[in-house]
Amino acid sequence: MTDQVAIIGVGCRPFGRYQDTSVRQEAVRAVRMALDDAGLSWPDIDYAVGGSMSGGSADTLVSELGLTGVPFVNVFNGCATGSSSLISAVHTIASGAAEFAVVVGFDSHPRGAFTIDPLAMGLGEWYGTTGLALTSQFFALKIQRYLHEHDLPERLLAKVAAKAFRNGSLNPNAWRQKPLSEADIDASMMLSDPLRQFMLCSPGDGAAALVLCNAKRAKEFSPHPVYVAGSAVRTRRPGSFEVLSPSLSVRRGVSPTVDAARAAFEMAGIAPSDVDIAQVQDTDAGAEIIHLAETGLCADGEQAHLIESGETELTGRLPVNTDGGCLANGEPIGASGLRQIHENVQQLRGHAGARQVPNRPKVALAHVYGAPGLSATTILTR
Repeated sequence: MTDQVAIIGVGCRPFGRYQDTSVRQEAVRAVRMALDDAGLSWPDIDYAVGGSMSGGSADTLVSELGLTGVPFVNVFNGCATGSSSLISAVHTIASGAAEFAVVVGFDSHPRGAFTIDPLAMGLGEWYGTTGLALTSQFFALKIQRYLHEHDLPERLLAKVAAKAFRNGSLNPNAWRQKPLSEADIDASMMLSDPLRQFMLCSPGDGAAALVLCNAKRAKEFSPHPVYVAGSAVRTRRPGSFEVLSPSLSVRRGVSPTVDAARAAFEMAGIAPSDVDIAQVQDTDAGAEIIHLAETGLCADGEQAHLIESGETELTGRLPVNTDGGCLANGEPIGASGLRQIHENVQQLRGHAGARQVPNRPKVALAHVYGAPGLSATTILTR
């Protein structure tokens, strides 16, 4: 896949909770921002794809963007909606079926925990009535087990969260722009031991969009094109311990993140050691710790050194979640994965402002994970 498809335009609206606008309006604005960034207009687009969990059907945005007859595909793949939409556009352009494509993701979620239909997840109604569908409990159990098995200190959770809020304070699109210290985070309410209030992200509103084209023409439209070197989505296999999984198998298996990351690196012909910057799913602070290893960026148990030595900070060897991640931005499901891509594109271009990492990164990783055990990884290069 390397160098076949390029990202030539990006647009991202502020994340948070919209009061004076709607998520549809913000999705349209994100698309127009991406088109302006690419120097194109809506009639130039040959293919469009996008998704949302609760913000409406993405294809209906043509009412505002223009009735051009463009093929528009709706995608919903949980937290991997944005990445799955990107993959659809990449394959369409690489096949020669389109020259220019728009990818858009948006969502609007109310306060409180996400609601789910256990039957729609292949589970019995008992799974919800007994309280097992409260995902914060799953995340807490998963990180408890992981910290124990790999002899990692619980203090890493506050360090990860504090980094997220520091980075978010430098991001004008972030919802949470107030830095919080480790002491602030440790003093917040315990929700699901060991996860405290500021160690969990919030549902919210947001919108992001990309413009893609055939890589052969990329420099006609952008002086700094970014190439999609590899992108893959995978579902769970037997023995993996996943959100909304009703039991724990006696046989251990790898997470879908492991499979998705391996596939993306293989497509790209790039090793995890080549990655200069990474955005990984941090629905909770523990998730960032786990996903650092599952994506191959470190070995299990090495996270304490990475985090406590400052290597995952903006100035470190491997900056992680440089825009504040889900912890600072919230998680509007349809937009979250594209927010990561937007951040990586800005970092690779050298346009990330106050949060720009040093030494102009060349390889960036984006990773998302969600229910009921599904993951996607995308490798970008410049």
